[in-house]
Amino acid sequence: MARIVLLNGVGSAGKSSLARALQKITAEPFLHVAMDAFIDMLPEHLQDDPATFRFEPLQMDGQPAIAIQTGAAGERLMQGMRRAITGLADAGNHLIIDDVMLGDESADYQRLLGRHELHTVGVFASLPVLEAREKARGDRLIGLARWQFDRVHRDRHYDLELSTDDLSPAAAAQLVKARFAL
Repeated sequence: MARIVLLNGVGSAGKSSLARALQKITAEPFLHVAMDAFIDMLPEHLQDDPATFRFEPLQMDGQPAIAIQTGAAGERLMQGMRRAITGLADAGNHLIIDDVMLGDESADYQRLLGRHELHTVGVFASLPVLEAREKARGDRLIGLARWQFDRVHRDRHYDLELSTDDLSPAAAAQLVKARFAL
């Protein structure tokens, strides 16, 4: 049975940094499976396309925001990602999944990975911190965090919730390791 830590949070919340820090301290090896790696598999011309993921600029509270519209090919990609993750787990790999869940992905993960030891972690940060990180990174569309902020954690229940506003990736990783005896 695979051990799985599913990290969910807004882009720039610190999921990838937490995953890398956790990989360094677990007793057994864990693979870091990032949603972004699957999106990067798309051809460049489909990175902002109605068939996959369309990024629509808008205003929220007088600030720029970027809405994400998922097309049929984007939905197939995300379904395929969850099934690839299941294949990795079924082969006995321990996993740290780094995702931004905007819909019913939780139910799909539970259905696909329920036979494994699955731990869910909500990775939170305040909107000002998220937006500052988004700007500092330089590889994000400005406004994604604002649009995702009220959506990503809506109606979700976690085994552990972490706020990364003032928590370093290493400290967050220690909390995850201790909570789930990794």
